[in-house]
Amino acid sequence: MADFFTTPGGIAVLILAQVLAVVAFVMISLLFLVYGDRKIWAAVQMRRGPNVVGAYGLLQTVADALKYVVKEVVVPAGADKTLFMLAPMTSFVLAMVAWAVIPFNEGWVLSDINVAILYVFAISSLEVYGVIIGGWASNSKYPFLGSLRSAAQMISYEVSIGLIIIGVILSTGSLNFGAIVNAQDTGYGFFGWYWLPHLPMVFLFFISALAETNRPPFDLPEAESELVAGYQVEYSSTPFLLFMAGEYIAIFLMCALMSLLFFGGWLSPIPGLPDGVLWMVAKMAFFFFLFAMVKAITPRYRYDQLMRLGWKVFLPFSLVWVVFVAFAAKFDWFWGIYARWAVGG
Repeated sequence: MADFFTTPGGIAVLILAQVLAVVAFVMISLLFLVYGDRKIWAAVQMRRGPNVVGAYGLLQTVADALKYVVKEVVVPAGADKTLFMLAPMTSFVLAMVAWAVIPFNEGWVLSDINVAILYVFAISSLEVYGVIIGGWASNSKYPFLGSLRSAAQMISYEVSIGLIIIGVILSTGSLNFGAIVNAQDTGYGFFGWYWLPHLPMVFLFFISALAETNRPPFDLPEAESELVAGYQVEYSSTPFLLFMAGEYIAIFLMCALMSLLFFGGWLSPIPGLPDGVLWMVAKMAFFFFLFAMVKAITPRYRYDQLMRLGWKVFLPFSLVWVVFVAFAAKFDWFWGIYARWAVGG
């Protein structure tokens, strides 16, 4: 049996099993993320939230998913039917594909490539096409306006996120997520991670991630007061479920990136405690909690405020930070905390 896994067929079976394991983890996490999201909002608003279907309402998300699956798929008469159905599938599939290079522990990654960050950015750049196609194919002005807003917003904040990550790349000397995590393994635990030397960028990355994933207070593409529900207003049943699932998967991906880039990934925050996948999952869950809390307690921005923040504040600030980190790494300022090539690269 062991010899079988060295054959091309056996290797294909192993790869398929690994892919299914990652897909299962993301999809099962999705059920609890939606549940946790709703419970957090309910707690902030002093109400109960889901508490009927299953113990403590844990099966409410499953019931909602089944409801979407069995409902009729309604396609508007004037819509481009092929593109109308392709758009939500594109958003969902691209959100899932990005997880191929996300490590959960040392060696626990589907594809340990040296340009993992570029891969994630290439995939996230393509995700905007699902939104644009969905808005255009609906043949309605409200979805189209929502898709244009979403495209402009995602592009604006993706530039900031890219420049923020360049600072981490300069400090590490590598685009591999495993190398970035190893560069933070300094023996000082929590205080050896990148959040401390790159502290301003942690806040910019978190806010940019909110805007990148259309989360409040930056959910202007889905602003009910102006656009009903934005680019997905004409969608129902399973296509709408795919859009929603893709959005939550993208949010969870941003939580994983926060953990890997600034908070040590699977590394233990306390020196002496063993590292492992549980630390990685706990950090991702914590950042999702912050995403949910922001939605519960912040008012929505105006669209002009949103774009001004991206282009006139975050972009120049992140550009200045890249220059600063480049000089700090080159000339070994601040005891070498900005130059960890010997460890990470």
